[in-house]
Amino acid sequence: MNAQRTVKVAVRHILSDVVKGGVVTPRTRTVTWASGQFQLKRPAEGRHSVELECPVCTASILAEVSDHTRTRRVRNIWAVVSAISLVVFVAALGYAFQEGGKTLPEGQSLPVLFPVSVVAVFVGFAMAPTAWLRSRNHVGVTMLDAPRPRRGHRIVPVRD
Repeated sequence: MNAQRTVKVAVRHILSDVVKGGVVTPRTRTVTWASGQFQLKRPAEGRHSVELECPVCTASILAEVSDHTRTRRVRNIWAVVSAISLVVFVAALGYAFQEGGKTLPEGQSLPVLFPVSVVAVFVGFAMAPTAWLRSRNHVGVTMLDAPRPRRGHRIVPVRD
């Protein structure tokens, strides 16, 4: 089949979530999943709802599949947001170093944009990689509804 007309996803069910360690030893978290893979047909245009079945608890999971052009558009938007966040991060970091490193005469304060640049550094530092990962992992399939313990299920892309 044509790669643009189908998408491969996995429905995951959490089996165990164990946290070890604490005060003296480093804390580690181990999550064990069981997953079942599905090949979904993309609609010609718009969005289409499909029903998937959890491989462990056989619960019905409602998902929405977007067409290829919408998926590509959303991926590109996230990539642009990531690039803009990276530019803002670099510019704000440069400005913060430039203004923060100055020695000011007594009684004079830093410019008003200095605190804004510090906030922009933190926002850009968090937003750039987050948006980049969102652009890489978006396949156009979103979970609309899940069984009662909603936390235990997840839809993830399958990479071959």
